[in-house]
Amino acid sequence: MVYQATTKLLGIASIIVISIAFVGCASSPGQNPVNSQKPAVVRLPPSQPAPSIGDKAALIAKQQVGVRYKYGGKDKRGFDCSGLVHYAYSALGKEMPRTTGQLWQQLTPVTVDKLQTGDVLFFRIESKIAHVGVYLGNGRFVHAPSSGRRVTTANLQTPFYRQALLRGGRP
Repeated sequence: MVYQATTKLLGIASIIVISIAFVGCASSPGQNPVNSQKPAVVRLPPSQPAPSIGDKAALIAKQQVGVRYKYGGKDKRGFDCSGLVHYAYSALGKEMPRTTGQLWQQLTPVTVDKLQTGDVLFFRIESKIAHVGVYLGNGRFVHAPSSGRRVTTANLQTPFYRQALLRGGRP
């Protein structure tokens, strides 16, 4: 008799458990009966254009800030101004002239108002084209200034550079 009562009780308990399980499955998939608001829309950030070779060259040149100036230098042991330009572009597989004069002759001229990141800047020092740098954007550039100094960034609005700047050149 105890056996029959226990079996009957287990049968009723099983029916209750199964009924509860089906009630939990009664709602449609993807809907929350408590909060039936629309699903959130995922917004991705606007896509950025791929960096240009000029952007990459400017970054490489900027990473050399602090390297010492070395006349004729074109590697991390030391740079002169055109050696820094040559190094930044060569690291990307872009062949570049090695001297300031060759850069002046071979790069596409760019007016100051049309400068883009990575353009080469040409400066007149003592009445000749004697210095170059790599444009970083927002009026800033990176260059190897002179003997005894190190690769650094500068602002084109500095009176000296504003007066000395001739034009840009685009590789």
